Amino acid sequence: MSDWDTRTAGPSAHILLVDDNRLGLVARKSVLEELGYHITTASEGSTALELYGAGKFDLVITDYKMPKMNGLELIRRIRERTADAQIILISGYADALGMTEENTGADAVIPKSANEVAQLVRCVNRLLRQGAQKKPPARQRARVKAKRQAR
Repeated sequence: MSDWDTRTAGPSAHILLVDDNRLGLVARKSVLEELGYHITTASEGSTALELYGAGKFDLVITDYKMPKMNGLELIRRIRERTADAQIILISGYADALGMTEENTGADAVIPKSANEVAQLVRCVNRLLRQGAQKKPPARQRARVKAKRQAR
């Protein structure tokens, strides 16, 4: 199966895509729509929260650096509503700031790079496949991991 194959990931999934950069938003939306996903976009965190509250999304993809509400705040507020929401964080600062799933609350963190599209497609496919299994959110996984390491 190629990275672009979505048959096992449920291509009819509904994804909320959040980015204040119009070009990044359009590019990611185009890639995901080509794969058969239904995409709703928002250019800021507050709009994304309104859309999230009004709709049923299988996955949220958010940029980190946005005005008014950054991606970490958006993730925190979505998790307050739906602890097991599937969330991907994309950031040009991921490596520099040491962003991980454990310290951001996201289920996947993707650094902006030349490999971003391939990583995004793999993460979307993986999370949507796992979504049917109701995987615990990243924060809960981090607590379980910490407890295991403390033993």
